[in-house]
Amino acid sequence: MSGLFDALRGLLPPGLRPLSRTPPHPLLAAGREAFRHVDHDRPLAECRFTVLDTELTGLDPDRDEIVSIGAVRLEGLSIRPDQTFSRLVKPRRAMPKTSTLIHRITPSQVQDAADLAEVLPGFVEFLNGTLVVGHNVGLDMSFLNNACRECLGGSLRNPCLDTMRMAQIHRAEQWENYYDRYDLKVSYGLADLAAEFGLPRFPAHNALGDAMQTAYLFLYLVRKLKDGGIETLRDLFEAARSRRQRRRSRAFARLTCRRKASRNVSALFVDATRGGMRARGAARAGADFDMAGLWSYF
Repeated sequence: MSGLFDALRGLLPPGLRPLSRTPPHPLLAAGREAFRHVDHDRPLAECRFTVLDTELTGLDPDRDEIVSIGAVRLEGLSIRPDQTFSRLVKPRRAMPKTSTLIHRITPSQVQDAADLAEVLPGFVEFLNGTLVVGHNVGLDMSFLNNACRECLGGSLRNPCLDTMRMAQIHRAEQWENYYDRYDLKVSYGLADLAAEFGLPRFPAHNALGDAMQTAYLFLYLVRKLKDGGIETLRDLFEAARSRRQRRRSRAFARLTCRRKASRNVSALFVDATRGGMRARGAARAGADFDMAGLWSYF
């Protein structure tokens, strides 16, 4: 019976498979223990970050796969180029040509690479005890957590910071009038932001290169948000929350004025505050994103 259950489980997409009945891998357990309690008043200069990026065969975590993982460590708000992780991963299915055109990783390059199940433990060990930073990090984490659930019996619990959301907050701080938020020339793509802010440039769509690029972007934004007043994890959270509260106050004021004209105002208010644009897969969009907070995953 257990053999039949395993066979049926293997037919389901990774995101729909039931959780393993076995305890999570010791590396995952250690990571969860490290972040059982997060000190939000800890200075950023005392925190250890891992900036990561993945290259993928597509954007669907249930069908597509990871073909490369890259990461670099930040300590004392400085990049540690001597502490990096970079591995190619052999996918289980044939790589689409469209993905090769983006990241330039060819089937021959990954033919002799290790499977994700072999690469993942070393990467999780590299992550352990560090906060995670990424650009549109939710996409990377969805793939990594699918893999962790399948191969290691659980999910990563490292708190994550998204530099795309940080860039949105920084740009909102620069608005001079109401119409600035509707600038159609705005882009939150990693390469575009690096060019706009005059940061050192690294090869695009290369996992380690993008991780290095994101690390420079993160350090730049930490020093720019709130006019350089970001010193702790709590300060980062407050920078996101203050922006979100201003939006909600304006929305509430508008809706209150219309209360007599509609009995569905409360439902609309919930939609207006809990809805919003999702940045998954598309970095270019109108600047007024829903800022639900910098922490993407716990």
